[in-house]
Amino acid sequence: MSEKKFIVIGIADSRCPWFPPETMELIRRGKVFSGGRRHREVVGDILPRDCEWINVTLPLEDVFGAYERHDEIVVFASGDPWFYGFAVTLRRRFPSAEIIVIPDFNSLQTLAHRIGEGYGEMVNVSLTGRDWKNLDAVLMEDCGMIGVLTDRRRDPGAIARRLLYYGYDNYVMWVGENLGNEERERVATLTLEEAAGRGFEHPNCVILRMQRRRHRYFGLPDDGFAHLEGRINMITKMPVRLVALSMLGIRERTSMWDVGFCTGSVSIEAKLRNPRLDITAFEKREESMGLLEYNCRRFGTPGITGVKGDFLDCDLDSFLRPDAVFIGGHGGRLREMVEKINGLLLPGGVMVFNSVSEESKKVFEESVAACGREVCERHTLQLDSHNPITIIKAI
Repeated sequence: MSEKKFIVIGIADSRCPWFPPETMELIRRGKVFSGGRRHREVVGDILPRDCEWINVTLPLEDVFGAYERHDEIVVFASGDPWFYGFAVTLRRRFPSAEIIVIPDFNSLQTLAHRIGEGYGEMVNVSLTGRDWKNLDAVLMEDCGMIGVLTDRRRDPGAIARRLLYYGYDNYVMWVGENLGNEERERVATLTLEEAAGRGFEHPNCVILRMQRRRHRYFGLPDDGFAHLEGRINMITKMPVRLVALSMLGIRERTSMWDVGFCTGSVSIEAKLRNPRLDITAFEKREESMGLLEYNCRRFGTPGITGVKGDFLDCDLDSFLRPDAVFIGGHGGRLREMVEKINGLLLPGGVMVFNSVSEESKKVFEESVAACGREVCERHTLQLDSHNPITIIKAI
């Protein structure tokens, strides 16, 4: 059987598409075509009469099964098929196939042209069938211009509401609906408040432009956090926090667990230092869940997962395994905690513990040694009249 070949032709949403002569020749010679139902409506009149059409519908495995029966398929896809598009999906499923792409403008390029804005600096994010993680990251990275591909759930209104909830009210939004459709295309410039309160036709896409920069701390002020009532000192203080995150090597990590988060200060500081870090924070105090939510909004750090309950009793199988663990509280069960973490920590991962007494320091060091790990770094800090704190790193 010969090598499989795909010719992927990007099209806009125009009811009267135009193709250059070379592309028309490929279409005239084609025998098997594929695309969504909307694509079939657009190109149906120019397809050869005796051709076969394979609808792209879910589940895609059925579509790929139909593709297996043919050596060459002409596929119609929206915009630029290499831009979060169907060509990327084909490459994953058919890694050895020849894929020739004839692109059109993608939707975000089209929207940039409609609004007359240069897009060389634009950072692109897709929310189509994805979670919020990548959009959250570019917001925390202070990107000045963000292009967003949407879906029906994460539409412009939902995006605007999320930005406002976490304090990112420093953006203006452009929305393009039905771009390329001569009858239904609509482009609007909106404040986030305006976008949050209205509905939008699908398909659509969004461009966000920063209007002013948010203030960024290097070390979040302790008095900026909401605290446990009457326990203002129940927080990992800023200098200790920064040293601990440095010892964790937080910029190079992918997944962090914050055990005993209390106010969430370590998780929040870590998220701002590495916005793409997956963070799971554990705490048994009920009131700390509200504190974490409030403090995440206060400092603009969406995406931290708070887990209520005693860490030692938690089923941890559903959480991404960590390569960094910060132990901020242990409830007198430090040996058990270290043993449990040791069994789940990824190769090359580290544990950092803040010890406030000689006894806890001794227990931690003995516990990590029993697990075959070693203490490689210690720093002792004393802030104002508080007791000294020793920050210990185990590898």
